[in-house]
Amino acid sequence: MKHILSALVLALAALQAGAAERLVVTVTHELDAARPAETITVPWAEVNRVLPGALLQKIAVRDAAGHLLPYQVTNVAPQAKDPKGEGIAYGELIFQHDFAAGERQARFTVEKTTSVSPPFPTQAFARYVPERLDDFAWENDRIAHRTYGAALAAPAPPGSGKEVLETSGMDIWFKRPSYLVVDRWYNKGHDHYHKDEGEGLDMYAVGRTRGAGGTGIWTGNRLAVSRNYESWRVITNGPIRAVFELTYAPWDADGVQVSEVKRFTVDAGHWFDRVESTFTTATPQTLTVALGLNKKPAYPAQDPTVTPYRAPDTLMQWVHQRSAGDFGTAIILPGADGYAEDVDNELILAKARSGQPLRYYLGAGVSWFAEFPDAKAWQAHVAAYRQRLASPVSIRVGAE
Repeated sequence: MKHILSALVLALAALQAGAAERLVVTVTHELDAARPAETITVPWAEVNRVLPGALLQKIAVRDAAGHLLPYQVTNVAPQAKDPKGEGIAYGELIFQHDFAAGERQARFTVEKTTSVSPPFPTQAFARYVPERLDDFAWENDRIAHRTYGAALAAPAPPGSGKEVLETSGMDIWFKRPSYLVVDRWYNKGHDHYHKDEGEGLDMYAVGRTRGAGGTGIWTGNRLAVSRNYESWRVITNGPIRAVFELTYAPWDADGVQVSEVKRFTVDAGHWFDRVESTFTTATPQTLTVALGLNKKPAYPAQDPTVTPYRAPDTLMQWVHQRSAGDFGTAIILPGADGYAEDVDNELILAKARSGQPLRYYLGAGVSWFAEFPDAKAWQAHVAAYRQRLASPVSIRVGAE
């Protein structure tokens, strides 16, 4: 009996010695340039494989120096069953790293903890705004945006004074602080967030244009566009990444009924959001999709000068204003198929197969920040970001 117990103890010790204590994540890339706020995503299935039973609130993510990093765990199937409480319904583990210029590799560890990790400050956020005619707004620590729902396009009752605007264009809110402002600005109200009261302002004009990156179908001589978004869905909401979808009801594009679902991915620390648009038609076909920048994106009182730029897979603007601050906008569309314009918009074109997502990136920056003192600096940033997108990081997962 004594020999049997000794054998069991030795076997248990061997199992414990062989069990992984940490998940090791090694991230590499091929650029010499810095990559600030690089978002690293690890499938939770890999975390669960190495650290069985790990829970989102009881893990620690550390860099090579041992510093604790903020992290996020998504839940892609919130209704999925997890009878043993093992966290098997989670989607991805997300964290970030600032790669310095010349730093091509970084190593991180993930381990279980016995104590609960406190929540991290939210740096990416999206929400439906019913208090303002069903706007939908989103932001990160750099910049904020919004677009418009059906209530804004609804006819105004006589004498109501209600604002009416039919558009699927994208708006920009240029903010100064890194903290979130969407809730504060909607609380302030329309007449206040159009003035800089210390936190920045909405100084971008959308109207019935594409705004800063709205889509449409280019028929060869006309841009056919949707109305305001019809429905919304938030998929994950910070602290590092927010993902949401906007659905647009079918519209006519020269006899073809087209609907669209836009999926936005908003990461902390970035001036650009990733968007995937999936267009649907009754019969499968290839569409010419146009993404646009409003030709008159600033208010006349600022005496703006708008300069457009075209580069490979890229459409940009720089807007010089009298006093409110200059700003740039940009669309990066990998695989772009040309350019066009109509009376309201500069356009960049691409072919998209119905039912298959078209990926692109929408960005903006303002001269309040040292990064963008002038048009040349904005163009350089956009070119560097396009290069970064073309050379993604490689992620390798192991155990120790």
